Amino acid sequence: MERVNLDDVSVLHELDGKGMLGHVAALARQCLDAWAAVRELELPVRHMETHRVIVTGMGGSAIGGDLAAVVVEPHSLLPIQVLRGYGLPAYADRQTLVIASSYSGNTEETLSSFRAARERGCALVAVTTGGELARLAREWEVPLVTFGYKSQPRAALGYSLMSLLGVLRARGLTGDLDADLAAAAALLDEQEAVLAPTSPRADNLAKRLAADLAGHLPVVAGAGPLASVACRWKTQFNENAKAWAYYEPLPEMDHNALSGIDFPAPTPEWLRLLFLEGEGMHARNRLRLDLTQEIFEEHGVTCHRVPVPGESPLAQILAGVQLGDYVSVYLAFLYGTDPTDIGAIVSLKDKMAEA
Repeated sequence: MERVNLDDVSVLHELDGKGMLGHVAALARQCLDAWAAVRELELPVRHMETHRVIVTGMGGSAIGGDLAAVVVEPHSLLPIQVLRGYGLPAYADRQTLVIASSYSGNTEETLSSFRAARERGCALVAVTTGGELARLAREWEVPLVTFGYKSQPRAALGYSLMSLLGVLRARGLTGDLDADLAAAAALLDEQEAVLAPTSPRADNLAKRLAADLAGHLPVVAGAGPLASVACRWKTQFNENAKAWAYYEPLPEMDHNALSGIDFPAPTPEWLRLLFLEGEGMHARNRLRLDLTQEIFEEHGVTCHRVPVPGESPLAQILAGVQLGDYVSVYLAFLYGTDPTDIGAIVSLKDKMAEA
């Protein structure tokens, strides 16, 4: 299946015509720049009196919401929901803080939720690079967090994540993240040295994983903070490598997915199980991971234990995202495809706009 030498840097850059590798390498810088721009944000008194938070977004913007919720969860006394879709749940009211996150500012589902939130009298915040969302935020005089970074939305995750964390910090749902972010950025720099294209496959976990995944169906599993990271891996395999992939949160997968191993008959041959593991994993989930891997391997499924470093939730999720992004881009190269292009998604959006 390997038609590309992942250690031939010149070939990789030829395949990467729109520079996705550069965006992956810029994750730490994105996070630092975004945090510097938003860490002093203050919200109106009305926003500070809300009782719940909804982050509305799609795709890469929604993943930013998932990961922000992971970071805030240990500190937040308010429930946080990430909403993917149109409209709002019935409970959204004046006591609800709705944060609309859309890279382009023109995501129709997010705009639908933003408009519905205003009709309900919710407290509003917008996070975007511009577009209709920014226009509405200015017209309605609600807090607006903007950033300028030219890329596909999924490649600007550092900006969407840290912008959302800045809003949540301003609401008082998490403490000062300066120290955690500094440690996370240092960890990303260390990982970059061994994951970048110039690092040979023998020393490069991302290249080795991509080589084994080529021609197979990845299923990524994670527990706790790494469940959302597993979701990020799945979507990056879809968009970067143009490949089917799935993710499973532990312990939930042991209550259903584990029974799906028998059919169709070739399942063990085409599956690849990736188990993300890191510090702080609940002892019972670690045991579940061991036993789940054992069962899959008894059925002939190839499994990989993928260590994700990081002492804080922020460091761990960013390290996991960085590793997964590199794996997905290297897999794209092995498939001979440009990781940036998303022709099928663009085509669908165009058809939706015309309908």
